[in-house]
Order: sequence, then structure tokens, then C-alpha cells
Amino acid sequence: MIDHKNIKIDQLQTILSNTLSSNLGMEVVELGEAHLTMRMPVDHRTKQPFGILDGGASMALVESVASFAGNLWVRNDGKQCVGLEINGNHIRSVKDGWVYGKATPLHTGSRTHVWDVHITNDNDQLVCKGRMTLAVIDPQ
Repeated sequence: MIDHKNIKIDQLQTILSNTLSSNLGMEVVELGEAHLTMRMPVDHRTKQPFGILDGGASMALVESVASFAGNLWVRNDGKQCVGLEINGNHIRSVKDGWVYGKATPLHTGSRTHVWDVHITNDNDQLVCKGRMTLAVIDPQ
């Protein structure tokens, strides 16, 4: 469970400073007991040359939101989460606006986590379905 009552969204946003997430314009928008939602703009930083959201940007959102959620899940245990495997299916293209990645846990064991990530557009239509496996480790 995420200790969501003792964490403010602006604190989480500060943690993202000077990272890939901040360079792509990602923002934390919602934190719950068992989910984290981030959004990312569809703009010059995240589009492919044909003017639509790049699949790599979608996967960066999957990785960012799932890894962040996993680390929030284990933070009170003195542990850290790092990525082991990521996959995604691109369902719909997006030309502008925002996309929203919501990470929810499928499995939160003592050694691994599996997080499900749904990326939707401004109209709440599914854009990408991602899954991220994380290793739970001692901090480095």
C-alpha cells in the first residue's frame, strides 16, 4: 500500500526534477492508496516525425509511473524498486493534448512487483496498455 496520506503531490513533482520525466514534461496528477497517475504532454518533445505520440515516449511514461509507484510502495520498508522488464501495446495514436498513465499493482511481493499501466488520452480512450516488472532491492 502507498502511504498516500502523508505525501503531497508537489513533493513528488520535486523528486522528478532534472530527470527524463521532467524533460518530457511529465507531471504527477493523482496519488491513491494503490495507484499513481502521471500525465505527459503530446508536443515537440514526445512526438515522432509524423506528428503523433512516439511509442518510445509512451514507454517512458509506463516506466516512469510504474517505477515511481513501486518505489512509493516500498519506501517505508527501506527498499528500492528498479526495472526488470517492460512491455506495451500501442492501441491508438494521439496528435496533441495530454496522455495519462495510471499505474496499479498486479503483484507486490517482497522481491518483485508487477505494475499494470493504462495510458489514456484527454477523452479517456485507451492509447497504450503497458506492464512493468520491478525488482525490489536494498538501496544502493
